Amino acid sequence: MSEDGSGRAMTMGEVQQLVRRKDELEAQIRACYQLLEDQKGVGMDGPLVDAEGFPRADIDLYQVRTARHSIACLQNDHKALMKQVEEALHQLHAREKEKHARDEAEARAEAMSQSLPPAFAKVNAVTPESPASTSGLQVDDEIVEFGSVNVHNFKSLQNIATVVQHSEGRPLSVTVIRNGKKVHLGLTPKRWAGKGLLG
Repeated sequence: MSEDGSGRAMTMGEVQQLVRRKDELEAQIRACYQLLEDQKGVGMDGPLVDAEGFPRADIDLYQVRTARHSIACLQNDHKALMKQVEEALHQLHAREKEKHARDEAEARAEAMSQSLPPAFAKVNAVTPESPASTSGLQVDDEIVEFGSVNVHNFKSLQNIATVVQHSEGRPLSVTVIRNGKKVHLGLTPKRWAGKGLLG
């Protein structure tokens, strides 16, 4: 787990700060390498003495030594910083994964807790071409709401018959449970070729 000095988990903002610091270090390292390149391309390993063992007069020895030392220090800092960034990113990803798993579990629990409302009647037949059939009502649908009728005020099928008679030609909101899911239908009771207003 990536933690800062206080043993506290790092935030995304702090990780971004680390990345900015890493970019700064890399820019400083590049600048030092450029300085060495400008000194006759001496680099990190080029000789600082001539063939006779005397200090080279064609380069600024102090600048070269300082740049080489700076590069060594900066690279150590860079290595340590990269380790911090890597650990912090691992930790952030792990936290995101945990949060995602928690959210999914909560959503599942919520879906389970929102249990389906009780039905008061079950459809045992639907006549083809009837208003009930064209509205999408199916055999084995369990009726939860039929217009104003629900489990709390349902006494007998006469309740539904009354609602149907008073709603001829007007759409009724019907809620059923089908295959364990709530389904909303719009049913308009009307005269048709068969018996009654529903079928």
